[in-house]
Amino acid sequence: MRKYFYCAKGIIYKELLRFLKEKSRFFSALVRPLLWLFIFSVGFKSALGLAIIPPYESYITYETYIVPGLVGMILLFNGMQSSLTMIIDKEMGSMKILLTSYINRNFLLFCKMFATAIVSTIQAITFLFVAYLYGIELTLSGVLLSIPVILFTSIILNAFALFISSVIKQLENFAAIMNFVIFPMFFLSSALYPLWKIKDSSLFLFNVSSCNPFTYIVESIRFALYLKFDPFTFFILFISFIIALSLAFIGYKSKKVLKKS
Repeated sequence: MRKYFYCAKGIIYKELLRFLKEKSRFFSALVRPLLWLFIFSVGFKSALGLAIIPPYESYITYETYIVPGLVGMILLFNGMQSSLTMIIDKEMGSMKILLTSYINRNFLLFCKMFATAIVSTIQAITFLFVAYLYGIELTLSGVLLSIPVILFTSIILNAFALFISSVIKQLENFAAIMNFVIFPMFFLSSALYPLWKIKDSSLFLFNVSSCNPFTYIVESIRFALYLKFDPFTFFILFISFIIALSLAFIGYKSKKVLKKS
């Protein structure tokens, strides 16, 4: 049991150390959401009128609405970036040794997901602090409640990203595949505009967005920030968690992964 503890400690420590050393990674993760909050939201503010929708109890500004979606953006991009490091690690890094060791591979993968989720949570909380300084109405209790939700949803995205990294045969294909994954997941969700707005424009896109797990990730963060709970959203998240973990474990169980690494 001790060996698993030290293994988990080592993976988490390495991920945090990499995060502290690569300061550009921290700031680059904040640039995208801050651009949306400071610049793009100004243009959309006058074009998009927002009705009173759960979990909000009054009319809100567009900047307030997109904050949970921008938190989701941080988790999504950071999860995909971590899958890139996993591709490198399994070819020439420490994970190459660990994946062929006697330690349970599923345990190793979960430790990797959890370590990345910790880093993503730190970045997300930093963004929420900047958003609060910008004038977004947030409460300390709401932010504290959102931390376990952010951590949990980040693990889901990390698991999905690890599954993608398991099927990428060449590092050069990573950017192209990510463009076909990240942007559809983000834009076909409730991150930037409510689903009822999408429904008014296109019923097909509304149905696609309603089936997008990222929509429920954003909504779970939104409800947590305002001290609300939606059972259906968290039920979908739980199902997504099981499916994403299963895909990641199955993806790295293949002998092809060992051959490639």
